Amino acid sequence: MNETICKRIEALREVMRRESIDAFIFPSTDPHGGEYVPARWEGRKWISGFDGSAGTAVVTMGDAALWTDSRYFLAAEEQLRGTPFRLMKERVEGTPSITKWLGMKLATVTSPAVGVDGMVNSAASVERLISELRAEGGITVRTNFDPLSVVWTDRPPVPQGKVAIHGLQYAGEACSSKLRRIRERLKGLHACGILVSALDDIAWTLNLRGADVHCTPVFVAYLLITPECATLFVDGEKLTPDVEAYLRGEGVATAGYADVEKALAAYGEYNILMDQAGTNYTLYNIPRCLKVAAESPIPAMKAVKNETETEGFRRAMTRDGVAMVKFLRWLLPAVEAGGQTEMSVSAKLEQLRAEQELYRGPSFDTIAAYQEHGAIVHYEPTPATDAALRPEGFLLLDSGAQYLDGTTDITRTIALGPLSDEQRCVYTLVLKAHIQLELCCFPRGASGTQLDAVAHKEVWRAGFNYLHGTGHGVGSYLSVHEGPHQIRMEYKPAPLVEGMTVTDEPGIYLPSQFGVRTENTLLIVPGGDTGFGRFLRFEPLTLCPIDTAPVIRTMLTDEEAAWLNAYHRTVFSRLSPHLDAPDRAWLAEACAPI
Repeated sequence: MNETICKRIEALREVMRRESIDAFIFPSTDPHGGEYVPARWEGRKWISGFDGSAGTAVVTMGDAALWTDSRYFLAAEEQLRGTPFRLMKERVEGTPSITKWLGMKLATVTSPAVGVDGMVNSAASVERLISELRAEGGITVRTNFDPLSVVWTDRPPVPQGKVAIHGLQYAGEACSSKLRRIRERLKGLHACGILVSALDDIAWTLNLRGADVHCTPVFVAYLLITPECATLFVDGEKLTPDVEAYLRGEGVATAGYADVEKALAAYGEYNILMDQAGTNYTLYNIPRCLKVAAESPIPAMKAVKNETETEGFRRAMTRDGVAMVKFLRWLLPAVEAGGQTEMSVSAKLEQLRAEQELYRGPSFDTIAAYQEHGAIVHYEPTPATDAALRPEGFLLLDSGAQYLDGTTDITRTIALGPLSDEQRCVYTLVLKAHIQLELCCFPRGASGTQLDAVAHKEVWRAGFNYLHGTGHGVGSYLSVHEGPHQIRMEYKPAPLVEGMTVTDEPGIYLPSQFGVRTENTLLIVPGGDTGFGRFLRFEPLTLCPIDTAPVIRTMLTDEEAAWLNAYHRTVFSRLSPHLDAPDRAWLAEACAPI
Protein backbone atom coordinates (compact mmCIF):
# COMPACT_ATOMS: atom_id res chain seq x y z
CA MET A 1 0.00 0.00 0.00
CA ASN A 2 1.04 3.58 -0.61
CA GLU A 3 1.09 4.72 3.03
CA THR A 4 1.68 8.38 2.16
CA ILE A 5 -1.47 8.68 0.04
CA CYS A 6 -3.49 6.65 2.54
CA LYS A 7 -2.49 8.96 5.39
CA ARG A 8 -3.35 12.05 3.33
CA ILE A 9 -6.82 10.71 2.58
CA GLU A 10 -7.32 9.81 6.23
CA ALA A 11 -6.44 13.37 7.24
CA LEU A 12 -8.71 14.76 4.50
CA ARG A 13 -11.66 12.68 5.67
CA GLU A 14 -11.21 13.92 9.22
CA VAL A 15 -11.48 17.50 7.98
CA MET A 16 -14.44 16.61 5.76
CA ARG A 17 -16.17 15.06 8.76
CA ARG A 18 -15.70 18.23 10.84
CA GLU A 19 -16.97 20.41 7.96
CA SER A 20 -19.96 18.12 7.16
CA ILE A 21 -18.70 17.54 3.61
CA ASP A 22 -19.49 14.09 2.18
CA ALA A 23 -17.24 14.26 -0.88
CA PHE A 24 -14.58 16.56 -2.24
CA ILE A 25 -13.51 17.07 -5.86
CA PHE A 26 -9.92 17.91 -6.80
CA PRO A 27 -9.44 19.17 -10.38
CA SER A 28 -6.16 19.61 -12.30
CA THR A 29 -6.53 23.38 -12.45
CA ASP A 30 -5.38 26.50 -10.63
CA PRO A 31 -7.04 29.92 -10.09
CA HIS A 32 -6.04 30.91 -13.63
CA GLY A 33 -7.17 27.83 -15.56
CA GLY A 34 -3.67 27.13 -16.84
CA GLU A 35 -2.42 23.95 -18.47
CA TYR A 36 0.73 23.78 -16.35
CA VAL A 37 -0.17 24.24 -12.71
CA PRO A 38 2.30 25.78 -10.23
CA ALA A 39 3.19 23.45 -7.35
CA ARG A 40 1.00 25.37 -4.89
CA TRP A 41 -2.16 24.28 -6.68
CA GLU A 42 -1.23 20.69 -7.55
CA GLY A 43 -3.85 19.43 -5.11
CA ARG A 44 -5.06 16.57 -7.27
CA LYS A 45 -1.49 15.29 -7.64
CA TRP A 46 -0.83 15.65 -3.91
CA ILE A 47 -3.96 13.82 -2.78
CA SER A 48 -3.85 10.99 -5.36
CA GLY A 49 -0.22 10.50 -6.38
CA PHE A 50 -1.18 10.67 -10.07
CA ASP A 51 1.02 13.25 -11.83
CA GLY A 52 -0.52 13.41 -15.33
CA SER A 53 -1.57 16.81 -16.64
CA ALA A 54 -5.26 15.90 -16.90
CA GLY A 55 -7.44 14.23 -14.31
CA THR A 56 -9.96 14.76 -11.53
CA ALA A 57 -9.78 13.06 -8.13
CA VAL A 58 -12.88 12.54 -6.00
CA VAL A 59 -12.84 11.41 -2.38
CA THR A 60 -15.91 10.37 -0.38
CA MET A 61 -15.98 9.15 3.19
CA GLY A 62 -15.75 5.54 2.01
CA ASP A 63 -14.32 5.55 -1.52
CA ALA A 64 -12.01 7.40 -3.91
CA ALA A 65 -11.73 7.52 -7.71
CA LEU A 66 -9.76 9.34 -10.37
CA TRP A 67 -11.00 10.22 -13.85
CA THR A 68 -8.52 10.74 -16.68
CA ASP A 69 -8.40 10.40 -20.45
CA SER A 70 -6.86 7.82 -22.80
CA ARG A 71 -3.44 9.51 -22.81
CA TYR A 72 -2.93 8.47 -19.20
CA PHE A 73 -4.74 5.14 -18.74
CA LEU A 74 -1.54 3.09 -18.47
CA ALA A 75 0.36 5.63 -16.38
CA ALA A 76 -2.59 6.19 -14.02
CA GLU A 77 -3.06 2.45 -13.42
CA GLU A 78 0.57 2.22 -12.35
CA GLN A 79 0.60 5.32 -10.15
CA LEU A 80 -2.71 4.59 -8.43
CA ARG A 81 -1.70 1.05 -7.51
CA GLY A 82 -1.63 0.69 -3.72
CA THR A 83 -3.79 3.77 -3.13
CA PRO A 84 -7.51 3.93 -2.27
CA PHE A 85 -8.19 5.41 -5.75
CA ARG A 86 -9.81 3.41 -8.50
CA LEU A 87 -9.22 4.47 -12.12
CA MET A 88 -12.16 5.79 -14.12
CA LYS A 89 -11.45 5.78 -17.86
CA GLU A 90 -13.09 8.80 -19.49
CA ARG A 91 -14.93 8.26 -22.79
CA VAL A 92 -14.88 4.49 -22.29
CA GLU A 93 -18.25 2.74 -22.34
CA GLY A 94 -19.40 1.82 -18.85
CA THR A 95 -17.46 4.58 -17.06
CA PRO A 96 -19.87 6.73 -15.02
CA SER A 97 -19.50 10.49 -14.96
CA ILE A 98 -18.29 12.07 -11.75
CA THR A 99 -21.78 13.30 -10.90
CA LYS A 100 -23.42 9.91 -11.63
CA TRP A 101 -20.81 8.19 -9.47
CA LEU A 102 -21.39 10.67 -6.65
CA GLY A 103 -25.13 10.17 -6.99
CA MET A 104 -24.66 6.45 -6.41
CA LYS A 105 -22.14 6.85 -3.59
CA LEU A 106 -24.22 9.45 -1.68
CA ALA A 107 -27.65 7.94 -2.31
CA THR A 108 -28.10 6.89 1.32
CA VAL A 109 -26.61 10.05 2.87
CA THR A 110 -29.02 12.53 4.45
CA SER A 111 -28.67 16.05 2.95
CA PRO A 112 -25.38 15.24 1.15
CA ALA A 113 -22.88 17.99 0.37
CA VAL A 114 -20.02 17.94 -2.14
CA GLY A 115 -17.12 20.34 -1.76
CA VAL A 116 -15.04 22.11 -4.42
CA ASP A 117 -12.57 24.95 -4.01
CA GLY A 118 -14.19 27.88 -5.80
CA MET A 119 -10.79 29.46 -6.43
CA VAL A 120 -9.50 26.61 -8.63
CA ASN A 121 -12.68 25.64 -10.48
CA SER A 122 -14.08 27.70 -13.33
CA ALA A 123 -17.47 29.33 -12.97
CA ALA A 124 -18.80 27.29 -15.87
CA SER A 125 -17.65 23.97 -14.41
CA VAL A 126 -19.12 24.73 -10.97
CA GLU A 127 -22.47 25.86 -12.41
CA ARG A 128 -22.60 22.65 -14.43
CA LEU A 129 -21.69 20.61 -11.34
CA ILE A 130 -24.41 22.31 -9.28
CA SER A 131 -27.02 21.53 -11.94
CA GLU A 132 -25.98 17.91 -12.41
CA LEU A 133 -25.74 17.15 -8.68
CA ARG A 134 -29.12 18.74 -8.08
CA ALA A 135 -30.50 16.20 -10.55
CA GLU A 136 -28.83 13.39 -8.59
CA GLY A 137 -31.15 13.69 -5.64
CA GLY A 138 -30.62 17.26 -4.50
CA ILE A 139 -26.94 17.07 -3.62
CA THR A 140 -25.67 20.51 -2.65
CA VAL A 141 -22.29 22.02 -3.57
CA ARG A 142 -20.05 23.98 -1.18
CA THR A 143 -17.45 26.25 -2.78
CA ASN A 144 -16.01 28.34 0.07
CA PHE A 145 -13.68 25.85 1.76
CA ASP A 146 -10.29 24.46 0.71
CA PRO A 147 -9.34 21.44 2.86
CA LEU A 148 -5.81 21.50 1.44
CA SER A 149 -5.22 24.69 3.43
CA VAL A 150 -5.53 22.49 6.53
CA VAL A 151 -4.12 19.07 5.58
CA TRP A 152 -1.31 20.08 3.20
CA THR A 153 1.03 21.36 5.88
CA ASP A 154 4.09 21.84 3.65
CA ARG A 155 2.18 23.38 0.77
CA PRO A 156 4.39 25.44 -1.58
CA PRO A 157 3.85 29.22 -1.68
CA VAL A 158 2.57 31.23 -4.64
CA PRO A 159 5.56 31.42 -7.02
CA GLN A 160 7.60 34.62 -6.92
CA GLY A 161 9.58 34.65 -10.17
CA LYS A 162 10.68 37.98 -11.61
CA VAL A 163 8.77 39.59 -14.49
CA ALA A 164 10.64 40.67 -17.65
CA ILE A 165 9.77 42.98 -20.56
CA HIS A 166 9.22 41.20 -23.88
CA GLY A 167 10.61 43.74 -26.33
CA LEU A 168 8.94 45.03 -29.47
CA GLN A 169 11.60 43.29 -31.58
CA TYR A 170 9.84 40.05 -30.55
CA ALA A 171 6.26 41.19 -29.78
CA GLY A 172 5.75 43.39 -32.83
CA GLU A 173 3.00 45.50 -31.21
CA ALA A 174 3.07 47.80 -28.19
CA CYS A 175 1.08 47.03 -25.06
CA SER A 176 -0.83 50.33 -25.40
CA SER A 177 -1.90 49.31 -28.92
CA LYS A 178 -3.12 45.91 -27.71
CA LEU A 179 -5.09 47.52 -24.89
CA ARG A 180 -6.68 49.88 -27.40
CA ARG A 181 -7.70 46.97 -29.63
CA ILE A 182 -9.04 44.99 -26.66
CA ARG A 183 -11.18 47.95 -25.59
CA GLU A 184 -12.54 48.22 -29.14
CA ARG A 185 -13.49 44.53 -29.03
CA LEU A 186 -15.13 45.02 -25.63
CA LYS A 187 -17.11 47.96 -26.99
CA GLY A 188 -18.34 45.72 -29.80
CA LEU A 189 -19.51 43.23 -27.17
CA HIS A 190 -21.19 46.05 -25.19
CA ALA A 191 -18.86 45.38 -22.25
CA CYS A 192 -17.38 48.12 -20.07
CA GLY A 193 -14.50 46.06 -18.76
CA ILE A 194 -12.94 42.62 -18.48
CA LEU A 195 -11.15 40.57 -15.85
CA VAL A 196 -8.31 38.63 -17.50
CA SER A 197 -7.33 35.52 -15.54
CA ALA A 198 -5.41 33.45 -18.11
CA LEU A 199 -1.71 34.00 -17.52
CA ASP A 200 -0.69 33.76 -21.17
CA ASP A 201 -3.38 36.31 -22.11
CA ILE A 202 -1.97 38.70 -19.49
CA ALA A 203 1.61 38.16 -20.65
CA TRP A 204 0.65 38.71 -24.31
CA THR A 205 -1.41 41.83 -23.60
CA LEU A 206 1.27 43.54 -21.52
CA ASN A 207 4.31 42.29 -23.50
CA LEU A 208 5.71 40.79 -20.31
CA ARG A 209 7.05 37.34 -19.57
CA GLY A 210 7.78 35.50 -16.33
CA ALA A 211 9.12 32.34 -14.74
CA ASP A 212 6.32 31.13 -12.45
CA VAL A 213 5.02 28.21 -14.50
CA HIS A 214 6.79 25.09 -15.69
CA CYS A 215 7.84 25.33 -19.37
CA THR A 216 5.71 28.44 -19.97
CA PRO A 217 7.17 31.96 -19.54
CA VAL A 218 4.28 33.53 -17.63
CA PHE A 219 3.74 35.00 -14.15
CA VAL A 220 0.93 34.69 -11.62
CA ALA A 221 -1.34 37.75 -11.81
CA TYR A 222 -4.75 39.12 -12.78
CA LEU A 223 -5.47 42.02 -15.15
CA LEU A 224 -8.53 44.26 -14.94
CA ILE A 225 -9.20 46.40 -18.01
CA THR A 226 -11.79 49.18 -17.98
CA PRO A 227 -12.51 51.96 -20.51
CA GLU A 228 -10.13 54.37 -18.73
CA CYS A 229 -7.50 52.25 -17.02
CA ALA A 230 -5.88 48.85 -16.66
CA THR A 231 -4.64 47.37 -13.37
CA LEU A 232 -2.22 44.47 -12.99
CA PHE A 233 -2.71 42.55 -9.73
CA VAL A 234 0.66 40.99 -8.95
CA ASP A 235 2.95 40.58 -5.95
CA GLY A 236 5.14 43.69 -5.96
CA GLU A 237 8.41 41.86 -5.33
CA LYS A 238 8.06 40.28 -8.76
CA LEU A 239 8.41 43.66 -10.46
CA THR A 240 11.77 45.29 -11.07
CA PRO A 241 12.03 49.11 -11.23
CA ASP A 242 12.37 48.84 -15.02
CA VAL A 243 9.15 46.82 -15.31
CA GLU A 244 7.29 49.22 -13.01
CA ALA A 245 8.42 52.19 -15.12
CA TYR A 246 7.47 50.36 -18.32
CA LEU A 247 3.96 49.63 -17.04
CA ARG A 248 3.41 53.24 -16.01
CA GLY A 249 4.49 54.33 -19.47
CA GLU A 250 1.96 51.98 -21.05
CA GLY A 251 -0.86 53.25 -18.82
CA VAL A 252 -1.04 50.21 -16.54
CA ALA A 253 -1.42 50.57 -12.76
CA THR A 254 -0.36 47.87 -10.29
CA ALA A 255 -1.81 46.44 -7.08
CA GLY A 256 -1.20 43.39 -4.89
CA TYR A 257 -2.17 39.96 -6.19
CA ALA A 258 -4.67 39.38 -3.38
CA ASP A 259 -6.24 42.83 -3.93
CA VAL A 260 -8.17 41.60 -6.95
CA GLU A 261 -11.09 40.53 -4.75
CA LYS A 262 -11.43 44.02 -3.22
CA ALA A 263 -11.16 45.61 -6.66
CA LEU A 264 -13.94 43.44 -8.04
CA ALA A 265 -16.13 44.18 -5.00
CA ALA A 266 -15.60 47.91 -5.63
CA TYR A 267 -15.97 47.70 -9.43
CA GLY A 268 -18.15 50.64 -10.46
CA GLU A 269 -18.78 50.18 -14.19
CA TYR A 270 -22.19 49.22 -15.59
CA ASN A 271 -21.09 45.70 -16.57
CA ILE A 272 -18.06 43.43 -16.89
CA LEU A 273 -17.05 40.60 -19.19
CA MET A 274 -15.91 37.59 -17.15
CA ASP A 275 -15.49 34.49 -19.28
CA GLN A 276 -17.28 31.71 -17.38
CA ALA A 277 -14.92 29.08 -18.76
CA GLY A 278 -11.80 31.06 -17.89
CA THR A 279 -12.68 32.74 -14.57
CA ASN A 280 -12.74 30.88 -11.29
CA TYR A 281 -16.09 30.57 -9.53
CA THR A 282 -15.15 32.66 -6.48
CA LEU A 283 -14.01 35.72 -8.42
CA TYR A 284 -16.81 35.39 -10.97
CA ASN A 285 -19.41 35.87 -8.26
CA ILE A 286 -17.88 38.93 -6.57
CA PRO A 287 -19.00 41.83 -8.85
CA ARG A 288 -22.55 42.95 -8.24
CA CYS A 289 -22.94 44.50 -11.69
CA LEU A 290 -24.25 42.86 -14.86
CA LYS A 291 -22.01 40.26 -16.46
CA VAL A 292 -21.60 40.07 -20.21
CA ALA A 293 -22.07 36.48 -21.36
CA ALA A 294 -19.26 36.20 -23.89
CA GLU A 295 -15.85 34.65 -24.38
CA SER A 296 -12.82 36.81 -23.83
CA PRO A 297 -11.70 38.36 -27.13
CA ILE A 298 -8.02 38.06 -26.19
CA PRO A 299 -7.31 34.40 -27.10
CA ALA A 300 -8.53 34.93 -30.67
CA MET A 301 -6.44 38.10 -30.96
CA LYS A 302 -3.36 36.39 -29.54
CA ALA A 303 -3.76 33.41 -31.87
CA VAL A 304 -3.23 35.56 -35.00
CA LYS A 305 0.47 36.27 -35.19
CA ASN A 306 1.71 39.58 -36.57
CA GLU A 307 4.55 39.81 -39.08
CA THR A 308 7.22 40.24 -36.39
CA GLU A 309 5.99 37.15 -34.53
CA THR A 310 5.77 35.14 -37.76
CA GLU A 311 9.33 35.96 -38.73
CA GLY A 312 10.38 35.17 -35.18
CA PHE A 313 8.82 31.73 -35.52
CA ARG A 314 10.75 31.12 -38.73
CA ARG A 315 14.05 32.10 -37.10
CA ALA A 316 13.33 30.00 -34.02
CA MET A 317 12.39 26.99 -36.17
CA THR A 318 15.65 27.31 -38.08
CA ARG A 319 17.70 27.22 -34.90
CA ASP A 320 15.57 24.38 -33.55
CA GLY A 321 16.06 22.50 -36.82
CA VAL A 322 19.83 22.87 -36.52
CA ALA A 323 19.69 21.34 -33.03
CA MET A 324 17.47 18.51 -34.28
CA VAL A 325 19.81 17.71 -37.19
CA LYS A 326 22.82 17.59 -34.87
CA PHE A 327 20.84 15.32 -32.54
CA LEU A 328 19.61 12.95 -35.26
CA ARG A 329 23.09 12.64 -36.76
CA TRP A 330 24.40 11.70 -33.29
CA LEU A 331 21.55 9.35 -32.33
CA LEU A 332 21.98 6.14 -34.35
CA PRO A 333 25.76 5.78 -33.82
CA ALA A 334 25.25 6.50 -30.12
CA VAL A 335 22.56 3.82 -29.80
CA GLU A 336 24.68 1.30 -31.70
CA ALA A 337 27.61 2.04 -29.36
CA GLY A 338 25.37 1.23 -26.38
CA GLY A 339 24.64 2.91 -23.08
CA GLN A 340 21.88 5.26 -24.25
CA THR A 341 18.48 5.46 -22.57
CA GLU A 342 15.31 7.50 -23.01
CA MET A 343 16.49 10.01 -20.42
CA SER A 344 20.03 10.29 -21.77
CA VAL A 345 18.87 11.12 -25.31
CA SER A 346 16.39 13.66 -23.89
CA ALA A 347 19.28 15.33 -22.07
CA LYS A 348 21.41 15.30 -25.22
CA LEU A 349 18.69 17.04 -27.24
CA GLU A 350 18.20 19.69 -24.56
CA GLN A 351 21.96 20.28 -24.49
CA LEU A 352 22.02 20.85 -28.25
CA ARG A 353 19.06 23.23 -28.06
CA ALA A 354 20.67 25.14 -25.21
CA GLU A 355 23.58 25.91 -27.55
CA GLN A 356 21.20 27.85 -29.82
CA GLU A 357 20.83 31.61 -29.61
CA LEU A 358 17.82 32.95 -27.63
CA TYR A 359 17.07 29.53 -26.07
CA ARG A 360 15.19 29.82 -22.77
CA GLY A 361 14.22 26.24 -21.94
CA PRO A 362 11.90 23.40 -23.02
CA SER A 363 8.33 24.22 -24.02
CA PHE A 364 7.14 20.98 -22.38
CA ASP A 365 8.69 17.91 -20.84
CA THR A 366 10.23 15.79 -23.59
CA ILE A 367 8.45 12.57 -24.50
CA ALA A 368 11.23 10.11 -25.35
CA ALA A 369 9.39 6.81 -25.66
CA TYR A 370 11.09 3.62 -26.83
CA GLN A 371 9.07 0.76 -28.32
CA GLU A 372 6.13 -0.12 -26.00
CA HIS A 373 6.50 3.19 -24.15
CA GLY A 374 5.56 4.90 -27.42
CA ALA A 375 2.06 3.50 -27.01
CA ILE A 376 1.62 5.68 -23.88
CA VAL A 377 0.60 8.93 -25.54
CA HIS A 378 2.02 11.33 -22.93
CA TYR A 379 4.77 9.11 -21.54
CA GLU A 380 7.67 10.87 -19.84
CA PRO A 381 10.71 8.79 -18.84
CA THR A 382 11.61 8.67 -15.17
CA PRO A 383 14.48 6.91 -13.40
CA ALA A 384 12.05 4.10 -12.60
CA THR A 385 10.90 3.63 -16.22
CA ASP A 386 14.00 4.78 -18.16
CA ALA A 387 14.39 2.22 -20.96
CA ALA A 388 17.71 1.32 -22.57
CA LEU A 389 17.74 1.95 -26.32
CA ARG A 390 18.71 -0.86 -28.66
CA PRO A 391 19.50 -0.67 -32.42
CA GLU A 392 16.02 -1.90 -33.33
CA GLY A 393 12.45 -0.65 -33.25
CA PHE A 394 11.05 2.85 -32.82
CA LEU A 395 11.92 5.83 -30.65
CA LEU A 396 9.05 8.33 -30.48
CA LEU A 397 10.47 11.77 -29.65
CA ASP A 398 8.04 14.61 -28.96
CA SER A 399 9.83 17.76 -27.82
CA GLY A 400 9.93 21.53 -28.06
CA ALA A 401 11.76 24.63 -26.97
CA GLN A 402 11.11 28.16 -25.81
CA TYR A 403 13.11 30.81 -27.68
CA LEU A 404 12.66 34.53 -27.15
CA ASP A 405 11.33 34.80 -30.70
CA GLY A 406 9.17 31.68 -30.86
CA THR A 407 7.99 28.40 -29.37
CA THR A 408 8.60 25.03 -31.07
CA ASP A 409 6.79 21.70 -30.94
CA ILE A 410 7.94 18.73 -33.04
CA THR A 411 7.51 14.97 -33.02
CA ARG A 412 9.60 12.50 -34.97
CA THR A 413 9.37 8.73 -34.79
CA ILE A 414 12.80 7.34 -35.54
CA ALA A 415 13.78 3.83 -36.66
CA LEU A 416 16.74 2.79 -34.51
CA GLY A 417 17.23 -0.39 -36.55
CA PRO A 418 15.21 -3.27 -38.03
CA LEU A 419 11.41 -2.93 -37.95
CA SER A 420 8.54 -5.35 -38.37
CA ASP A 421 6.23 -5.12 -41.38
CA GLU A 422 3.48 -3.94 -39.02
CA GLN A 423 5.66 -1.12 -37.72
CA ARG A 424 6.48 0.05 -41.23
CA CYS A 425 2.80 -0.09 -42.25
CA VAL A 426 1.65 1.90 -39.21
CA TYR A 427 4.45 4.44 -39.69
CA THR A 428 3.44 5.00 -43.32
CA LEU A 429 -0.25 5.34 -42.42
CA VAL A 430 0.59 8.06 -39.90
CA LEU A 431 2.80 9.80 -42.47
CA LYS A 432 -0.05 9.71 -45.00
CA ALA A 433 -2.40 11.25 -42.43
CA HIS A 434 0.14 13.95 -41.66
CA ILE A 435 0.72 14.79 -45.32
CA GLN A 436 -2.97 14.85 -46.19
CA LEU A 437 -3.59 17.59 -43.61
CA GLU A 438 -0.56 19.57 -44.80
CA LEU A 439 -1.92 19.38 -48.36
CA CYS A 440 -5.32 20.64 -47.31
CA CYS A 441 -6.73 23.84 -48.83
CA PHE A 442 -9.85 25.15 -47.12
CA PRO A 443 -12.17 28.20 -47.03
CA ARG A 444 -11.30 30.93 -44.56
CA GLY A 445 -13.33 30.53 -41.39
CA ALA A 446 -13.60 26.74 -41.48
CA SER A 447 -13.11 25.19 -38.05
CA GLY A 448 -10.54 22.63 -37.03
CA THR A 449 -13.25 20.05 -36.45
CA GLN A 450 -14.17 20.24 -40.14
CA LEU A 451 -10.55 19.54 -41.10
CA ASP A 452 -9.90 16.76 -38.60
CA ALA A 453 -11.32 13.98 -40.79
CA VAL A 454 -8.75 14.86 -43.48
CA ALA A 455 -6.04 13.52 -41.16
CA HIS A 456 -8.09 10.71 -39.69
CA LYS A 457 -9.27 9.36 -43.06
CA GLU A 458 -6.33 7.06 -43.83
CA VAL A 459 -6.06 5.94 -40.21
CA TRP A 460 -9.76 5.06 -40.03
CA ARG A 461 -9.71 3.33 -43.39
CA ALA A 462 -7.09 0.91 -42.06
CA GLY A 463 -9.14 0.23 -38.93
CA PHE A 464 -7.06 2.34 -36.52
CA ASN A 465 -7.90 5.44 -34.51
CA TYR A 466 -6.36 7.97 -32.14
CA LEU A 467 -8.30 9.93 -29.55
CA HIS A 468 -6.05 12.93 -28.96
CA GLY A 469 -6.35 16.11 -30.97
CA THR A 470 -4.75 16.34 -34.39
CA GLY A 471 -3.58 19.91 -33.85
CA HIS A 472 -3.40 22.86 -31.47
CA GLY A 473 -2.20 26.44 -31.64
CA VAL A 474 1.31 27.39 -30.51
CA GLY A 475 2.17 30.61 -28.69
CA SER A 476 4.86 33.15 -29.56
CA TYR A 477 7.29 32.56 -26.68
CA LEU A 478 4.23 31.58 -24.68
CA SER A 479 2.16 28.44 -24.13
CA VAL A 480 3.00 25.55 -26.44
CA HIS A 481 -0.72 24.67 -26.40
CA GLU A 482 -2.72 27.72 -27.42
CA GLY A 483 -6.36 28.18 -28.37
CA PRO A 484 -9.04 28.92 -29.12
CA HIS A 485 -8.68 26.94 -32.37
CA GLN A 486 -7.93 23.23 -32.43
CA ILE A 487 -8.04 20.42 -34.98
CA ARG A 488 -9.79 17.50 -33.31
CA MET A 489 -12.87 15.25 -33.54
CA GLU A 490 -14.70 17.05 -30.72
CA TYR A 491 -16.57 20.14 -31.89
CA LYS A 492 -14.34 23.21 -31.70
CA PRO A 493 -16.06 26.04 -33.60
CA ALA A 494 -13.22 28.60 -33.50
CA PRO A 495 -12.58 29.69 -37.11
CA LEU A 496 -9.19 29.16 -38.76
CA VAL A 497 -7.74 32.35 -40.25
CA GLU A 498 -4.43 33.41 -41.75
CA GLY A 499 -1.68 34.13 -39.23
CA MET A 500 -2.60 31.31 -36.87
CA THR A 501 -0.13 28.61 -35.95
CA VAL A 502 -1.35 25.04 -35.54
CA THR A 503 0.26 21.63 -35.20
CA ASP A 504 -0.31 18.57 -37.38
CA GLU A 505 0.26 15.46 -35.24
CA PRO A 506 -1.71 12.31 -36.07
CA GLY A 507 -0.62 9.07 -34.46
CA ILE A 508 -1.34 5.38 -33.99
CA TYR A 509 -0.65 3.55 -30.74
CA LEU A 510 -0.62 -0.21 -30.23
CA PRO A 511 -0.72 -0.93 -26.48
CA SER A 512 2.31 -2.79 -25.12
CA GLN A 513 3.91 -2.76 -28.59
CA PHE A 514 4.82 0.67 -30.01
CA GLY A 515 3.50 4.08 -31.00
CA VAL A 516 4.01 6.37 -33.99
CA ARG A 517 3.40 10.10 -34.24
CA THR A 518 4.66 12.68 -36.74
CA GLU A 519 4.27 16.38 -35.94
CA ASN A 520 5.07 19.69 -37.59
CA THR A 521 4.04 23.16 -36.49
CA LEU A 522 2.26 24.96 -39.34
CA LEU A 523 1.37 28.53 -40.22
CA ILE A 524 -1.98 29.27 -41.85
CA VAL A 525 -1.37 31.40 -44.95
CA PRO A 526 -3.48 32.70 -47.87
CA GLY A 527 -4.27 30.06 -50.44
CA GLY A 528 -5.89 32.27 -53.07
CA ASP A 529 -9.26 33.83 -53.82
CA THR A 530 -11.77 32.07 -56.03
CA GLY A 531 -15.34 32.69 -57.06
CA PHE A 532 -16.26 30.81 -53.88
CA GLY A 533 -14.35 33.05 -51.49
CA ARG A 534 -10.94 33.25 -49.86
CA PHE A 535 -9.07 30.00 -49.34
CA LEU A 536 -6.25 29.18 -46.94
CA ARG A 537 -3.48 26.59 -46.79
CA PHE A 538 -0.71 25.45 -44.46
CA GLU A 539 2.96 26.39 -44.53
CA PRO A 540 5.18 24.09 -42.45
CA LEU A 541 7.28 26.08 -40.00
CA THR A 542 9.08 23.06 -38.52
CA LEU A 543 12.35 22.29 -40.29
CA CYS A 544 13.55 18.75 -39.65
CA PRO A 545 13.79 15.66 -41.85
CA ILE A 546 11.13 12.98 -41.49
CA ASP A 547 12.67 9.51 -41.26
CA THR A 548 12.13 7.80 -44.64
CA ALA A 549 13.69 4.45 -43.68
CA PRO A 550 10.38 3.01 -42.40
CA VAL A 551 8.30 4.27 -45.34
CA ILE A 552 6.55 1.74 -47.58
CA ARG A 553 6.72 3.71 -50.81
CA THR A 554 3.90 1.82 -52.51
CA MET A 555 1.50 2.99 -49.78
CA LEU A 556 2.12 6.65 -50.66
CA THR A 557 0.34 8.30 -53.53
CA ASP A 558 2.48 10.23 -56.00
CA GLU A 559 1.09 13.46 -54.56
CA GLU A 560 2.10 12.42 -51.03
CA ALA A 561 5.60 11.43 -52.15
CA ALA A 562 5.93 14.72 -54.02
CA TRP A 563 4.96 16.65 -50.87
CA LEU A 564 7.55 14.75 -48.80
CA ASN A 565 10.30 15.39 -51.34
CA ALA A 566 9.38 19.09 -51.60
CA TYR A 567 9.34 19.41 -47.81
CA HIS A 568 12.79 17.85 -47.58
CA ARG A 569 14.12 20.21 -50.25
CA THR A 570 12.90 23.12 -48.12
CA VAL A 571 14.44 21.64 -44.98
CA PHE A 572 17.81 21.22 -46.69
CA SER A 573 17.83 24.67 -48.31
CA ARG A 574 16.87 26.43 -45.05
CA LEU A 575 19.14 24.51 -42.66
CA SER A 576 22.24 23.66 -44.70
CA PRO A 577 23.74 27.20 -44.57
CA HIS A 578 23.82 26.92 -40.76
CA LEU A 579 25.55 23.51 -40.59
CA ASP A 580 29.15 22.36 -40.77
CA ALA A 581 30.23 19.96 -43.51
CA PRO A 582 29.55 16.65 -41.66
CA ASP A 583 26.09 17.76 -40.51
CA ARG A 584 25.31 19.11 -43.99
CA ALA A 585 26.32 15.80 -45.59
CA TRP A 586 24.13 13.88 -43.15
CA LEU A 587 21.19 16.21 -43.85
CA ALA A 588 21.60 15.81 -47.63
CA GLU A 589 21.25 12.05 -47.24
CA ALA A 590 18.31 12.35 -44.83
CA CYS A 591 16.52 14.67 -47.28
CA ALA A 592 17.21 12.57 -50.38
CA PRO A 593 14.09 12.09 -52.51
CA ILE A 594 12.18 8.84 -52.24
